Amino acid sequence: MISSELILKRMGNQKINYDNVLRQMIKKWQQQETTPRILMHSCCAPCSTYTLEFLCQYAEVSIYFANSNIHPKSEYERRALVQKQFVEDFNKKTNQNVLFIEAPYEPQHFIKEVINKNLQDEDEGGKRCDTCFEMRLDLVAKEALKLGYDYFGSALTISPKKNAQQINTIGLEVQQLYDVNYLPSDFKKQGGTMRSIEMCEEYNIYRQCYCGCVFAAEKQGIDLKKVSQEAKNFKMGLQ
Repeated sequence: MISSELILKRMGNQKINYDNVLRQMIKKWQQQETTPRILMHSCCAPCSTYTLEFLCQYAEVSIYFANSNIHPKSEYERRALVQKQFVEDFNKKTNQNVLFIEAPYEPQHFIKEVINKNLQDEDEGGKRCDTCFEMRLDLVAKEALKLGYDYFGSALTISPKKNAQQINTIGLEVQQLYDVNYLPSDFKKQGGTMRSIEMCEEYNIYRQCYCGCVFAAEKQGIDLKKVSQEAKNFKMGLQ
């Protein structure tokens, strides 16, 4: 299967346009008439919208919901339910067969890692985010290898609040640990973020107001009790 490494080497030390790297890889898939299988980490339904719309033109894609960083549990459950529902609705509307896979919710691992590294007070986008990205990309790489996918990647790069260089650098480092290829991306490019907003409206998707991390939420002044109650009400409304 085509790796991004040769494309990246040709780019040398310049700042890398990861959207361009992905599109070059897609051209190679098309030239070789291959349809790769991709396991994409998704933090929430909004991030997966345009990501799926774009990638499903060229590959068989599954969503891996591995987000033990999300707090509180009720909010995690709401985001998981919304993600699963979007995948089902997307499949019906587009005649795709995207799978939804949910990892175990184990928030103690994330909290322990942050506290052990003394990262509680880090600013958003700093070393705490590195730890969070690495934790989730490691999980998706392991699952991709276990289930026989050709690539693992993340829809996180669609967010204008996330640094694609940071995420892709970590993804490429994780790739070195497992016998499965990382899929570079910057889904916010080429109007990806705006298309995601449009798709959220089309599919009536809940859009959260914080990344999910309890430490970031506290810094932003998010009322987590209110979030928890709204999430519980949401779940009750589905019953």
